[in-house]
Amino acid sequence: MINNIQKYIEEVIAFTANTKDDVEQFRIKFASKKGIITQLFADFKLVPNEQKKEFGQKMNELKNLVQEKIDSLLNNLENKSESTSNVDYTLPGDSINLGSRHPLSIVRNEIVSIFNRLGFTISEGPEIEDDWHVFSALNFPEEHPARDMQDTFFIEKHPDILLRTHTSSVQVRVMENQKPPIRTISPGRVFRNEAISARSHCIFHQIEGLYIDENVSFADLKQTLLYFAKELFGEHTKIRLRPSFFPFTEPSAEMDITCSLCGGKGCNVCKHSGWLEILGCGMVDPNVLESCGIDSKKYTGFAFGMGIERITMLKYGIRDIRLFFENDLRFLKQFKSCV
Repeated sequence: MINNIQKYIEEVIAFTANTKDDVEQFRIKFASKKGIITQLFADFKLVPNEQKKEFGQKMNELKNLVQEKIDSLLNNLENKSESTSNVDYTLPGDSINLGSRHPLSIVRNEIVSIFNRLGFTISEGPEIEDDWHVFSALNFPEEHPARDMQDTFFIEKHPDILLRTHTSSVQVRVMENQKPPIRTISPGRVFRNEAISARSHCIFHQIEGLYIDENVSFADLKQTLLYFAKELFGEHTKIRLRPSFFPFTEPSAEMDITCSLCGGKGCNVCKHSGWLEILGCGMVDPNVLESCGIDSKKYTGFAFGMGIERITMLKYGIRDIRLFFENDLRFLKQFKSCV
């Protein structure tokens, strides 16, 4: 009887199936209630006592082998069925929905690229700053309105710690830790306590530039900004500088460009003036240089700063600054081709 079981084991090992019906017939033959395994267990009482142990081991081996064979055959047939399903491999695949860069990132990268070509490097600093780097080192008087709670976000219980209101704080850190010549731009996020509307927001982004060396003049500043404007808005762009005041520059100016929407002819966006203000600039005040440990008698420099949101709104004709912060895919998808 043991020899018969061995023959069944060899038969199970050699068995193959092409269909599920073949597997079912195999199962009926060996594992059904009237199958070979059931019959062998019924014959167990006829086996001599000295052979019962070996007979039982062979029976269990056959039983396990039959079940494993059934499972394996069914699994192989199912995989084969899936791989040979009616699929037309010549059909085009599903289109991949590609994302796009945020318009602020697009314009920021473009501005950085322009100043990189002029030799400016990128400097970054913390968004949570102290009073010295945001105000005092930049020649802000104690009574300046920017120091008031209604204009600046101060950290509660820490009156000297605040969210930076401009990236000029990064320029202060550069001047404190680097000897001239210095030629750097500082892009980053800034915060001001302003009401949110179509034209203003409490969070926005700036890029500020700083150039310090011997014999730096206002003419250098003008030519740098003219090159920037033509690269960003087009070769036909013109600029004009209007006298202004900033605590950290003297003399100071605000720069306008010819309106990119009407070509300088006048429209609603430029209030029919033909000009649009885009940034502030000026020669670095000697007091700022001295505060940062730079000899103002030997070195001079210029600085400028612009809001990325305003530049982006002018460049793409966007009329509501809140769109930059709402993550509306209908708005963001329009800039896929701008990357």
